[in-house]
Amino acid sequence: MSIGRIVLAFAGAVIFLSVAMANYHHPYWLWVTVFVGVNLFQAAFTGFCPLAKILRRLGTKPGTAFY
Repeated sequence: MSIGRIVLAFAGAVIFLSVAMANYHHPYWLWVTVFVGVNLFQAAFTGFCPLAKILRRLGTKPGTAFY
């Protein structure tokens, strides 16, 4: 699995988890969703993603989205 696919899967999982926590615990969990969305948006333009940097250092195969 490439870095780009891992980043997208992780973002989706965090969004799903934060929406579930907002439904069952407290609406402030939606701020996690906002943070992930803003990070994905800025990564689309700048190519910078903190998770991609961590995965690269761990030796994960690079993809086409993040080098």
